[in-house]
Amino acid sequence: MSGWVVVAGLGPGDAALITPEVSAVLAEATDVVGYIPYVRRVAARPGLTLHESDNRVELDRAAHALQMAAEGKRVVVVSSGDPGVFAMASAVFEALEAGPAEWLGLDVRVLPGISAMFAASAKAGAVLGHDFCAINLSDNLKSWDLIEKRLRLAAEADFAMAFYNPRSKARPEGFGRVLEVLREACEPERVIVFARAVSTDEEALRVVRLAEAEPEMADMRTVVLVGSSKTRVVGDWVYTPRFVE
Repeated sequence: MSGWVVVAGLGPGDAALITPEVSAVLAEATDVVGYIPYVRRVAARPGLTLHESDNRVELDRAAHALQMAAEGKRVVVVSSGDPGVFAMASAVFEALEAGPAEWLGLDVRVLPGISAMFAASAKAGAVLGHDFCAINLSDNLKSWDLIEKRLRLAAEADFAMAFYNPRSKARPEGFGRVLEVLREACEPERVIVFARAVSTDEEALRVVRLAEAEPEMADMRTVVLVGSSKTRVVGDWVYTPRFVE
């Protein structure tokens, strides 16, 4: 088959943070597929068709990309951040597994991007400088009971944590419960970074202690970084030391 599918990460927002490898493959593409705001980050040009779709149709989007590649097209499936972090890479392989056998012969590649949690950690200093975990707080694809279980165990294990999709209009109460769980498992002085729209014109960074954190400090464009018990504030910076006894 002459077509291919590349799943690519566009980084956290600033065009300067798109890797040269991703820029090169976008220049070769005949078709770009993705969630509406991510596709709109790709410049239109002759010979390129942009396919926008809603955020709740990942598997349909992935199957569409694979089918176009089977027809000989050069398709890039775009995600923000890194495509393997709560994004489209898994959906493409799930669609590949469920699809016709001939799709297994397609040229499918994944190109990494700068994840929002790494951009946020770097902007603050080095919040994720030691062991950490990432948790998607949306219950669209998993139950709230599972989210709370993983959150509690991660807090008890003293990981630094990165939270994606903390608070939406459809579920404004969820992040309040997250803070309750953290307060049950962590000391009030635990450092929390609210990093909103990092690397864009709307970037905002707020550092508070757990006792001061409020649900309204987060929205869907915010990555919330919770330090471990060893995380420190030095001047304007937040970091987690690499040496832990």
